Amino acid sequence: MSLSFKIARRFLFGKKTVNAINIITGISVLGITIGAAALVLILSVFNGFETLISSYFNAFNPEIKMLPAKGKTFSIDEEKLKIFDSIPGLVNYSKVLEEVVMMRYDDMQVFGVIKGVDEQYGVVNHIDSTIRLGSYKVEADGVNYGIIGAGIAGQLKLVPEHGFEPLEVYIPKKDVAGPFDPFFLQVNIVPSGIFAVQSEADNKYLICDLAVVEYLLQTENEYSAIEIKTEGNIGKVISTLREHFGSDFIFQNRFEQDEVFLKIMNIEKWLSFAIVCLIIFLVAFNLIGSLWMIVLDKKKDISILKAMGATDGMVRKIFLAEGIWISSLGIIFGFGIALLLYYLQKNIGLITVPDGFVISAYPVEIRWEDFAIVAFTVLVIGILISIAPAYKAGQIKAFVREE
Repeated sequence: MSLSFKIARRFLFGKKTVNAINIITGISVLGITIGAAALVLILSVFNGFETLISSYFNAFNPEIKMLPAKGKTFSIDEEKLKIFDSIPGLVNYSKVLEEVVMMRYDDMQVFGVIKGVDEQYGVVNHIDSTIRLGSYKVEADGVNYGIIGAGIAGQLKLVPEHGFEPLEVYIPKKDVAGPFDPFFLQVNIVPSGIFAVQSEADNKYLICDLAVVEYLLQTENEYSAIEIKTEGNIGKVISTLREHFGSDFIFQNRFEQDEVFLKIMNIEKWLSFAIVCLIIFLVAFNLIGSLWMIVLDKKKDISILKAMGATDGMVRKIFLAEGIWISSLGIIFGFGIALLLYYLQKNIGLITVPDGFVISAYPVEIRWEDFAIVAFTVLVIGILISIAPAYKAGQIKAFVREE
């Protein structure tokens, strides 16, 4: 520890001639403590929501999604499908076909997206982990089954207690032969389950067998996307796929599939962080008063130090170190409070969320790099606030006339 820090510690913890200095210093430490704790807790709550939402996205979104660069669908023959089997690190893939349809259940109707999937879909995605009611089943014994998003199920007023009745799905026909030819193709799908991923997908998708959507669209070997599962080497697999398929296709990882949402969430996280930093900066103005009074209280000591050879720069360093000491105390106490509240929220759930969510209390997650970010931020604020009192202390003369 340098001499400046040792003297600053002595000035901070030593006896003061005026008790008000201790009170103001305590208020400064308290303000920084609350601010540091708030910063850590804000980051931990956003981390918790990020992890929670990502877990649902990871269950619904594949590791890699292959989309056409132009248009809604693409055709791919069996020879090109064999390429997927030859790529190292690619475990499995699922063919997907989507289209906007109208769904009707009893007297309720809603527009949504029907997503036809093949038998490998449940292997490529962890969709079964998102089922909140029923089970994942898209075809059995010649019956068309499907799972429906919780949002659409709510809009259609599906009543699982009474048993699921068939859901009517309609889509306009591409070609109408004559005035007596129906304008719509229609299929009945029996809901086998309701899934929830707390995202737009809940209010959008009905997932069923690929053959059903192929019938509705009157097409074959045409897909909206191919969803891919890997051994974990996502970047390498995407590079290999681009070598084989060129620029005709887009390959998205999980982040890119929900890039806009995750970016907005990240902006909200750091905007909240910046707002609390501004509040800490305002609260830290108490630190100016505290340091200013310590400068006045230690005026004689500063004069003695200067008489002994201390330079103006050394005196300034002492009071900058004083601000660092006060900020550090606030950081230590703040981290202690944050860890205590984190433990209570994690194990007891001090703050709950409204009914209707898949969780009962706000999720929290500690990331140790957040402590470094908060400590650095608070120390910088403490140093900035300490500059004015430190500069004033450096102007004190070596000899002080008694008032």
